[in-house]
Amino acid sequence: MKKSSIKPLDFLIDKLTNSIENTSTGEVFDTEIVRLGLKDLKQIHKTEWQFEWAKEIKDKTKEVYKLTTVNNTTIIQGLISIEDKQDHIFMHLIESANFNKNKNKVYLGVPGNLVAYACKISVDKGYQGFVAFDAKTALIKHYKESLHATHFRGLRMFIETNAAMRLIKQYFKS
Repeated sequence: MKKSSIKPLDFLIDKLTNSIENTSTGEVFDTEIVRLGLKDLKQIHKTEWQFEWAKEIKDKTKEVYKLTTVNNTTIIQGLISIEDKQDHIFMHLIESANFNKNKNKVYLGVPGNLVAYACKISVDKGYQGFVAFDAKTALIKHYKESLHATHFRGLRMFIETNAAMRLIKQYFKS
């Protein structure tokens, strides 16, 4: 029997912003999220990222997206790997850049921005915003409170239409 390769997610929603927010100044920066290409892999050094993003991008069942600021598209703020399950989007991995983690992070709002984008893709594909993911047990309550996600069973959680629309409106103006 093949062992499941789905790992529980353990990202923290530090703050739901309307883009990303500098932790020292409070300045808000507009963001853009675009598909990560093979050429972008040279920007992703294994020592700076927890997950193997090269493996994710080479997996044809998944799509990897990068979050950058509009004014500086060369610095990746965060990454997300998703899969189209034909009736919902499944989030496999989500990670903030090292400089956006822990107490000394530069920007707030990176994980929320990426989750909102997964919800937006779900809506755009006609899946009514449904997004599923597996969560580490200790974070189930956190995702219920911060994302209004629903605990399905085991580690599986999902974001349904109302919660997805709330996130989309928070991050995307159009």
